[in-house]
Amino acid sequence: MHLTGIHHLTAVTANAAENHAFYTRTLGMRLVKKTVNQDDVSAYHLFYADALGSPGTDLTFFDWPVGRERRGAGSIVRTGLRVAGEDALHGWKQRFEDAGVAHGAIVERDGRKTLDVEDFEGQRLSLVDDGGAGEAHPWPKSPVPPEHQIRGLGPITLSVPDLAPTARILTEVMGLRRARDFSDGGRTVHVYDMGEGGPAAELHVKAEPDLPRAQPGAGGVHHVAFRTPNDDTYRACAERLRALRVPSSGPVDRFYFKSIYFREPNGILFEIATDGPGFSADEPLETLGARLSLPPFLEPRRAGIEANLKAL
Repeated sequence: MHLTGIHHLTAVTANAAENHAFYTRTLGMRLVKKTVNQDDVSAYHLFYADALGSPGTDLTFFDWPVGRERRGAGSIVRTGLRVAGEDALHGWKQRFEDAGVAHGAIVERDGRKTLDVEDFEGQRLSLVDDGGAGEAHPWPKSPVPPEHQIRGLGPITLSVPDLAPTARILTEVMGLRRARDFSDGGRTVHVYDMGEGGPAAELHVKAEPDLPRAQPGAGGVHHVAFRTPNDDTYRACAERLRALRVPSSGPVDRFYFKSIYFREPNGILFEIATDGPGFSADEPLETLGARLSLPPFLEPRRAGIEANLKAL
């Protein structure tokens, strides 16, 4: 498989309005697409990203009226959000203190300075110093200074009850590399990377057989998606899953990208998504997220869909 990094991560909120306020005002991300869950049009699907809605920067949420998640193994337990430099982390720490947002101390984890934080529903996030490598596209209208803004996703941390079957699908099916291990809070964390490596292209996996199984809910993560560059590599990924008899959704056209979904052996939902065509497929870059966007097959139902959604 030709996978180059993290494409997006989709989590769950039970309060779309407060979620929108936290991710745009507190975290300063841009709402680049306001749409609905294509399989459940009663729910928002909100995409927060950099100024351009670049692949690899999307933190997205389904809005479902559910209780809080029960934390445990068999789940995605922490989402890394990359920032440039330790000064940025100190700026964020002060910002969280001023806003009364739950956060930890700045620590070193896997050789990178990191600041853990939780949103109002307990969604576990980490701001990670990525050293400023690669491109960044700050949003001019963000309340966060450009030099401190979130640059993208990664690394993503999983907790599984049994490492071996997850490791096999990561390396033997998906082609990720076993990069290294490190210790965090007495647990061994196994690092797998793809593409050019670095935090934007890493999965961190912890084996925690002593934990109960996670139960989904608000504050939890629904799935993580991996980048594949184009339609040719996407078709090759689909064919590899088919040839290896890995159960999957088969190809799914999400209009803004094409997807394939499958579960790794410990039950975590994975997606492979193309980099394009992107969020400007149906609205100008300058006004991304300003109105409810619907893929063409849902457009005839716009009036009914809009009537059932709460204002943000």
